[in-house]
Amino acid sequence: MTLDEFFRIGVTVTLGSHRFEPEAIKAFARKYDPQIFHLDEEAAKNSVFGGLCASGWHTAATWMKLNVETGVEAEGISWAGAGPAPEFGPSPGFKNLKWLKPVYAGETVTFTRTALAHRPIASRPGWRVLTLRSEAFDSTGDKVIEFESAVLVKVG
Repeated sequence: MTLDEFFRIGVTVTLGSHRFEPEAIKAFARKYDPQIFHLDEEAAKNSVFGGLCASGWHTAATWMKLNVETGVEAEGISWAGAGPAPEFGPSPGFKNLKWLKPVYAGETVTFTRTALAHRPIASRPGWRVLTLRSEAFDSTGDKVIEFESAVLVKVG
């Protein structure tokens, strides 16, 4: 087994779906993004969004939760290469974050990831950076969020 096969380079994996309920939207917003269109259903009707919608950070956090829950083991992928199995470490961050469409209360969103590439880290022998395309789609198939994320992986 190669690292490309283990990481499933180029394969889009569905992480799962999540329904954004009004009370969960408000609870997240109270803690992390207290905008009126995330907190108050009546006031949200008169906002630029026209209704209660989830914080973009709520959508991104849900992608991360489902990504961690899915892992590679949940996909039925087992390391069959030489040496010890790769170990996933921390994320060095993300880039190119785009909130493309509001996620309204009651909407169910499906989250995906696609491994794009991996490269060695010159300053950290035995470690690689795995880059992912991270996306989510509403029930009509419209993309609501996209970003490129990365994770450090110890190999060998």
